[in-house]
Amino acid sequence: MAVVTRPVRVLVVDDDALVRAGLTMMLDGAPGIAVVGEAADGDQVPAAADAHGPDVVLMDLRMPRVDGITATRRLRARPRPPEVIVLTTFDTDENILHALRAGASGFLLKDTPPARIAEAVRQVAAGEPILSPVITRRLMDRVAVQAGAYARARAALEALSPRERDVVVAVGRGGNNAEIAAALDMTLATVKTHVSHILSKLNLGNRTQIALLAHDAGLA
Repeated sequence: MAVVTRPVRVLVVDDDALVRAGLTMMLDGAPGIAVVGEAADGDQVPAAADAHGPDVVLMDLRMPRVDGITATRRLRARPRPPEVIVLTTFDTDENILHALRAGASGFLLKDTPPARIAEAVRQVAAGEPILSPVITRRLMDRVAVQAGAYARARAALEALSPRERDVVVAVGRGGNNAEIAAALDMTLATVKTHVSHILSKLNLGNRTQIALLAHDAGLA
């Protein structure tokens, strides 16, 4: 994915008007970010995305009509969808796992410092998922014990070339494109091509889902 050079366009989705206002004020004052719209419930997300064309959606988890996980899954199933960061007060393992399975590129708590939220927006817009190390380890430990996950992941990996499997392992270990290129003696362009092929072959939505696959398969 190309690095976003214009301001990152953000849609804020939260059923609390004060939270929406606070996030909008904070992000609109951050360099390289523009809040282009708001939505008060998950059922408003498709129309808001059509109207405003966001690069990143900040998605609340619990909303009265359509929850953030369902809204994320529907949004990410659309052609050329925006990236999604789930921003919530609820950090249970189930919520984290379900959000990432739905296609979210990150998971942050609402008490995350404003500067970190702004940086996360820029990061996912540039194609790099965001998860804290603590959340990552909790998630991967849980995924590792799910019944059937190992067999499904191993079967999926059979569709990949050996070098694509190497990239899956490197992504699962948290490497960014530059780090993977150095570790595997590839050019940056080759790594990006492999990642694109992996996403296409396995019908995955983003790099976070590649990382989940690697851990399901016991490779990272």
